[in-house]
Amino acid sequence: MQATGLSNNQSSLERTQAIIHSYSIMDSMRTNLVIARAGGYNIGLTCAPPGGGTLATNDITNWITAMQASNQGACGRIEALGNNTFRVTVQWNDSRATGGSATQTVATVGRL
Repeated sequence: MQATGLSNNQSSLERTQAIIHSYSIMDSMRTNLVIARAGGYNIGLTCAPPGGGTLATNDITNWITAMQASNQGACGRIEALGNNTFRVTVQWNDSRATGGSATQTVATVGRL
């Protein structure tokens, strides 16, 4: 019973970290608003940091690297939904939790 509780606590921690990471990249996008609204942060679901070059790619690289440091196998996606609204998706492996899934997803929608 204690092992199950620990596994589920870890799952809860990873979900919380995914939400924090979602807000983190949204904050980065707000500081680079013109590029974000022009699509400079839009990426498909990826687990590989894109590398440096521009402020946007540096932000995305740091975001994915930080996600993977706290959530094993984490991947991310950023997509424009129109009207300056964006969806940030964080996906990771949550199979260790009771009834957990190999693919757990948290999506955050925000307006810039």
